Amino acid sequence: MLGTIRLALRMLAGMIGVLLVWPATVSAQTQEVKIALIVPLSGPWARMGELERAGAELAIEHINNAGGIKALGGAKMKLVISDAGDNAEKAKNAAQRVLAQEPDLVGGLGAWLSSFTLAVTEVTERAELPWLTLSYSDLITGRGFRYVFQTSPTGADQAEKALPTILELAQSATGHKPTSVGIIMDNTAASVSFAKPMRGGGLEKAGIKLLVDETFTPPLSDATPLVQKVRAAKPEFLFLLPTAVSDDKLLLEKLSEMGLSRARLPVVGNGAHMAASELRVTAGKEIMEGVLVTLANWGGKGQEKLVEEFKKRTGEPWMTQDSLSPYGHVWILKEALEKAGVADRKKVAEAIRAMDTTEGPARFYPGGRLKFDDKGRRVGAPLVIVQWRNGEPVPVSPPALAVAQPMWTGH
Repeated sequence: MLGTIRLALRMLAGMIGVLLVWPATVSAQTQEVKIALIVPLSGPWARMGELERAGAELAIEHINNAGGIKALGGAKMKLVISDAGDNAEKAKNAAQRVLAQEPDLVGGLGAWLSSFTLAVTEVTERAELPWLTLSYSDLITGRGFRYVFQTSPTGADQAEKALPTILELAQSATGHKPTSVGIIMDNTAASVSFAKPMRGGGLEKAGIKLLVDETFTPPLSDATPLVQKVRAAKPEFLFLLPTAVSDDKLLLEKLSEMGLSRARLPVVGNGAHMAASELRVTAGKEIMEGVLVTLANWGGKGQEKLVEEFKKRTGEPWMTQDSLSPYGHVWILKEALEKAGVADRKKVAEAIRAMDTTEGPARFYPGGRLKFDDKGRRVGAPLVIVQWRNGEPVPVSPPALAVAQPMWTGH
């Protein structure tokens, strides 16, 4: 009798164990894996934030429709979105708020403007949350952080690559190497990083005189004093380095108004905002024609199918780095989760650090390789150049991405 009772108790305990384990297994197979997106959705940089959001949301949809995270039993990815606002303090507060409200986050991406990214990653680093960004500032991955990953070449790297490329382009097109340049820029972190190596000896080494060197605090209310200095100094080309589309428009319109655009002063910008579709509408095709833009990524050769789907889904006329890079960032986090086999932020970060691939998410970045150095910078990230042609920015460099040959608009 006693033996029968003991057997019954063991069977009951086994049944209770099954009941306790079974719901947890189902939960593990159907759970959501949360990642954060912090970008400006209000203020002067809101347009760029919306483009980041569109790219990230498309990646989430593609991943979930294809079966989610297979290593986690088909878990779906969920994007937790927070507005970085219009200044670094608001961006920092957004990061603190989303981390407090969503303690189970496994990774994140954003915050577009380098100044915002610097603030956000101070918070995410303390939380050991792996963070992916397309922002340019060298400081982002120059602070010894372990959980920040930069897929774009840094601002300094872009400047070092841009100057000889632009000079070679000019000489090839005209037979003459420019000997003078002007710089108009804002004081945000990305612009500072881009201009620093040129001011620090790059221009002098290349035999280029800096005739105009002007910095402003965005947003710009009147471009007249800045452009007057360019007209008076007569540089052979101009680096135009704001970060907001509204400032791009004011400066380009003023250049045209003062005859500099008509005189075909070659203009070189930096960042996808200078290739935003709004400029075609607000500034006009004629003003934009020939403007060169250096950046980190673009939807060009090899991305045709994705670009067409993005355009159909969003109504956008093209896919800039502001959507393509975040699209890839979500896929990087997905790949890291597959490798980690667990929704644990530290293990996800370890998987990103160990990543070295020319497949999967590497397809969404020029150079076609995803590997990060000990600072968190993507190894071998090349510079991309697009040029406005008949109302549309098209990739002209590097050759693997280019769909047209670059031209130099000066004489």
